[in-house]
Amino acid sequence: MIKKTTVLLFLFFVCFNITAGGIHAYDSKTYNWSFKPVKDNKPVTTEPLYIQMLEDTGGFFIGDTTKKELYLTFDNGYENGYTEKILDVLKEKEVPAAFFVTGHYLDSASDLVVRMVNEGHIVGNHSWHHPSLPEIGEGRLMEELTKVKNRFTELTGEKEMHYLRPPRGQFSERSLALSAKLGYTNVFWSMAYKDWEVNNQKGGQYAYDQIMKRIHPGAIMLIHSISSDNAEALPKVIDEARKQGYTFKSLDDYMFSQKIEQLPFP
Repeated sequence: MIKKTTVLLFLFFVCFNITAGGIHAYDSKTYNWSFKPVKDNKPVTTEPLYIQMLEDTGGFFIGDTTKKELYLTFDNGYENGYTEKILDVLKEKEVPAAFFVTGHYLDSASDLVVRMVNEGHIVGNHSWHHPSLPEIGEGRLMEELTKVKNRFTELTGEKEMHYLRPPRGQFSERSLALSAKLGYTNVFWSMAYKDWEVNNQKGGQYAYDQIMKRIHPGAIMLIHSISSDNAEALPKVIDEARKQGYTFKSLDDYMFSQKIEQLPFP
């Protein structure tokens, strides 16, 4: 029995190393996502190193900056009573969104996850326990992402989960490379504000002002669904953005446009 177990463990590590394709060669230094704000609703940028790391692993933080397109993304670590209202607004105004969920959310708000899928939204991976991905081992990282995907499939019947929002905005060359090899596109953001303090909400008008002064062509908008301010401001944000000539797109739209551009047309 011991020999059989030893052989199985050996085969597992051999298979893992083949799958990981030399992940150990990547740098494990932890970086914290950041971008450089720009005035007058102009597209932001970030550190050249971050841009290169994302290009190398197929991730992104901003869409096409030549088009007035916006991408709504929500981080759903836990439910605070506002996601249903947000979904109602998105349905009424026919706006697509991406919701990045944790294991806690899948278990505590499974009905809302099913609704997200049924209403055409993207559900992405935010890990099971919300750890810093660059600071955990490769086996734990795989488990964190796989548990979310398996539970999501169990709930919804959907077999694929394509997008990952790294918890805490922390990443490394290794975590980006490994998650990419697992089939995920890492999605960061180019617009955000301090909206996650549930005991420091300042009203819908405040949220509206913070969001509208930060939107820009190609913006990937990070909004936390636990914020009462965001839920209150969302209808007005959508209406005003459209008045300014913006359209709301899904992450799939952006990925499709990128694939089209890569085709070898003459």
